[in-house]
Amino acid sequence: MGAQISPATSGERFLAVYRLRGDEARARALAEAIVVEQTVEFPRHLLPPGGIEEHVVGRVERLEPDGPDAWRCTVAYPVEDTGWELPQLLNVAWGNVSLMPGVRLVDLSPSPSLYARLPGPRFGRQGLRERLGVPARPLLCTALKPMGLTASELAAYAHDFALGGIDLIKDDHGLANQPFAPWRERVARCAEAVGKANARTGRRCLYLPNVSAPADELLERAHVARALGAGGLLVSPGLTGLDAMRALAVDDGLDLPILAHPAFLGTYALGPDQGIAFDVLFGTLMRLAGADAVIFPNHGGRFSLRSEDCRQIVAGTGRSLGPVRPAFPVPGGGMRLERIPDMVAEYGRDVVLLIGGGLFALGLGVRESSERFLAAVQDSAGGAAPSPPPPAPLGPERAAGAGPRATV
Repeated sequence: MGAQISPATSGERFLAVYRLRGDEARARALAEAIVVEQTVEFPRHLLPPGGIEEHVVGRVERLEPDGPDAWRCTVAYPVEDTGWELPQLLNVAWGNVSLMPGVRLVDLSPSPSLYARLPGPRFGRQGLRERLGVPARPLLCTALKPMGLTASELAAYAHDFALGGIDLIKDDHGLANQPFAPWRERVARCAEAVGKANARTGRRCLYLPNVSAPADELLERAHVARALGAGGLLVSPGLTGLDAMRALAVDDGLDLPILAHPAFLGTYALGPDQGIAFDVLFGTLMRLAGADAVIFPNHGGRFSLRSEDCRQIVAGTGRSLGPVRPAFPVPGGGMRLERIPDMVAEYGRDVVLLIGGGLFALGLGVRESSERFLAAVQDSAGGAAPSPPPPAPLGPERAAGAGPRATV
């Protein structure tokens, strides 16, 4: 059995931090199990001599108390273990360990050579603002719905949303290729409708069709959407895979902003002692996978997230992540116009406010509802302080992810 590591590994490592539940003895045993399970997945005492133990197996850097019967475990993994590919990075950081009870991934700090292969959002916050021509205020987003309308009916809504001042008009994530609004027809009609509205208003509203298609059709649909006049793409990476979204983001032939939808991702984050921390899932991973804006269910809506969970998500979309651009946080899920002042006060101006069904609930025409949405945002943002700079790193693990310090 070959024992040499050739060519020699670089010594560069990236960091993953886990929160472990249990007493100290269990935590120490679990930490040592994780570094083997996530790399060689082989009995440690049977590893051949020659460098695998030193250069391939993960290394426990720190194990610190993190509350009653909880421990914060920092692991340094050799960057070569990832092959510099996003699926394998996810596998090393959160593959088999996702099946272990009492383990939660709470931080991930890539190293320099990973950043070189995973550039993140093509546009980010500033680039999306430039494409829309909206330099300062919060952006407005809505969704075409309900499922069951024809392509022409959805296009009529898209036209009036754009006339009313909406910046981003996305397909509802449930709109796929159903017979009542076939995908190609819907995209063509909606893109044309938004283009006509932009010609009248002088604005740059973008229409983002849902391209969360079967794997063998996803890339083709994205290119067809662009050819039909789409201004961006809606992707549900929980359904398609994070790396599928990354492939769209780096495609120079597309050159379109990507709005990520959280469908299918809830169980990754909702358990307090399991899964992935909110800021890691909706911030770090979504940005590494190329999302320019990330939808999440805001507190006070239809879903059960707490305000502290939402603030963690917003922090994650803007926190320093090497050279990776910040993404826009997009709170949604049952939001209403009366919530706008609170959301702007809580999240600042660098936010996309998503209101879908709440606009129809006003009982007005789509255009008038959109105009009221815009006026409410302008009023709230006028008195709001600019968004604060990204939060400072949360402890030494965060600092280790910045630039060359990620090399352990």
